[in-house]
Amino acid sequence: MVQVLTPEEVQARSGRMFCKRFLTLVDEKNEKVQIIETCSSVGPAEWDLVNRRRTGGVIESVDLKSTMLFTNTRLGEGEMRLGPASQQLGAQGISAVRIEGDEVRTTWYGMAGASVGIGACLPACPDVLRTEYPDDFKMGGAHIAHVDIITPKYVRVVIGIDDTDTKEKGATWVAGLKLGTQCPIGKFIEHKIVQLNPDAPNKTTNCCGTAVSFAVKESDIPALIEYAVDFIRKESYSEDAVLTVYQGLKIPEPLAKFGWDCKSILFKPADAIKVAEECGVQIISLNGGDKGVIGAVAAIGCFDMGEKAAGVPQDFE
Repeated sequence: MVQVLTPEEVQARSGRMFCKRFLTLVDEKNEKVQIIETCSSVGPAEWDLVNRRRTGGVIESVDLKSTMLFTNTRLGEGEMRLGPASQQLGAQGISAVRIEGDEVRTTWYGMAGASVGIGACLPACPDVLRTEYPDDFKMGGAHIAHVDIITPKYVRVVIGIDDTDTKEKGATWVAGLKLGTQCPIGKFIEHKIVQLNPDAPNKTTNCCGTAVSFAVKESDIPALIEYAVDFIRKESYSEDAVLTVYQGLKIPEPLAKFGWDCKSILFKPADAIKVAEECGVQIISLNGGDKGVIGAVAAIGCFDMGEKAAGVPQDFE
């Protein structure tokens, strides 16, 4: 008989451990899933990253940003290379990911110390709905354990922003970060400052756009956009502010190319509007102008480029 425990019940049994965040984002169109964890320390996150890469299963890639672990998987099942950590084997991984209505079921395997991670640490996180333990579950020692962790199904929404400031006051990146940290809808994930072409004639000073991402339930997307529009309108000092919205885990290649090219090429608003229409980006002009549309579209295009988003091409030659 399967034992089902809530995070509170796991905490009562094993104590509150080290996973501070556990979010599951789904992109059904591209059959992709991203699991975002925040750990109390970078050491366990680094170890999990290396072992999950070795283990395979449904995992396609794993990235670490400080103590935030981004595990990218495909939907379905996959054969694992599980065993004592070695060059060929990993001691922790995911064998299956399934969408069940508005929930996501992930099947985790771990052995030895990694069994504590999947059996006590992750299931104790308040973001988890419940965890299912098989009858033969044993944690620690040399045991191989597996559990099913069930979490809410979220989607990723990226909001790009530009031209909220003037030469006298304001900073677009500040408006974006305040949106992310103060928004009561969904879960704030990341904030990026995106450097654009420093030779742009109409820039304020540094010529930067900004973007923030959220994990949000699909039904809450309209409320998130409405909140963001009202928030940025109140935070703007400029009449040219533009907000853009993109949903999904994969930034389309034409959109990413446009974002990168905006660091060295001077485009017209019509160019940004064309790319946005082709790639499913919603454009919202807060005051009827289109001056900020280039930076707001480019900010989404560069969102998944890591440190390259913050620089210009010459920085990476």
